[in-house]
Amino acid sequence: MPKLIHLNGPTGIGKSTIAASYAERHPGVLNLDTDRVVCLIGGWRDTFFQTFKAAQLLTAAMAETHLRTGHDVVMPQLATRVVDIEAFEAVAARAGAEYREILLTAEKPVALDRFTARVAGGTNAGVDVVVQGRGGTAVVERIHDQLAAYLPQQPGCVVVPTDGRAPEETYDEVVALL
Repeated sequence: MPKLIHLNGPTGIGKSTIAASYAERHPGVLNLDTDRVVCLIGGWRDTFFQTFKAAQLLTAAMAETHLRTGHDVVMPQLATRVVDIEAFEAVAARAGAEYREILLTAEKPVALDRFTARVAGGTNAGVDVVVQGRGGTAVVERIHDQLAAYLPQQPGCVVVPTDGRAPEETYDEVVALL
């Protein structure tokens, strides 16, 4: 049975890195990053939140199509509301796939440091520009708090702490959980 593997977590925690590693090592897996899809839509910087909704619909359709081929989809995507997860679960159900949510997390200071380092390095200039424009680390702090409130509502979500771990160690734990 194919799986929709949702890597959740705060901005800059390593979701995209783990997703890329997983797809590279598992032929046929689609690495479906909504943050990349949104950047494909003209004018996204000026109308980010409206454009992001369109990107989410495109991502859902792409995920369902790929899952129907019998292949996994790994989706690095922040979600802090149960309603967002319900849409992902519905995609998996319609495609006859299993939905798995893994929350990558770290203590708040570590998460803030990772985001700051990523912005300084310019490794994800797309959505980071929007986060920076809306408050940067203050936004990441709010996301961290929202995820802490969200987690008790998602009993099926598995948490993977990333504090003090190299990406390869986090990847190994994610794979072991799958």
